[in-house]
Amino acid sequence: MKRRSSPKTRNWIPRAALWLLLALAVGALGWSYWVYAQIERYAVEDHAAPSDAIGVFGAAEYDGRPSPVYRARLDHALALYHHGIAPLLITLGGNGGDQYNEGAVGREYLVGMGVPESDIIAETESRNTEESARRIAVIARANGLRRLVIVSDGTHLFRIHEICAADGLDVLTSPRPRVAVEGGSKEAERIEHEILSYTAWRLDLH
Repeated sequence: MKRRSSPKTRNWIPRAALWLLLALAVGALGWSYWVYAQIERYAVEDHAAPSDAIGVFGAAEYDGRPSPVYRARLDHALALYHHGIAPLLITLGGNGGDQYNEGAVGREYLVGMGVPESDIIAETESRNTEESARRIAVIARANGLRRLVIVSDGTHLFRIHEICAADGLDVLTSPRPRVAVEGGSKEAERIEHEILSYTAWRLDLH
């Protein structure tokens, strides 16, 4: 004979599910706030110090020319190079959908600004942040580089730092200046993207 659950038991089940959902929501909110706080901290703190190389993470390029955001990253790295922070520049990024790639475009831009080509390594295969972080770790080991300064958007740096650190790389971060094309809504979108991307990386969902 089938045993029926009592009304008291039936009422307990949805209540437990509700508490579980509430706990998950509170946990997700707390996690998101912690990641947001880390992103904001890395975005405003410049830790550039004497190192072996400066890595510039790629951004969009247009017909072989760096986009305003990418140019701001390159110019910031160039300023660090001229200040003697490091003797070597590493540009990162693969094909942007045309015949050019971000790493090579960055190298050509820096050469055009007077940097000797021998002082630049162009990585031209990576397609996203994680690949760029892992490839720069490979480049560092192959060239005996112990410490690197990483240049990118401020909101991008926390995730880059954590991926590089997971690969055993000693990195300092230095956010590039803002450019005129940016706005508040884009900033919010970038932070949301970084929270989701960092969470996916930590959960190994990438």
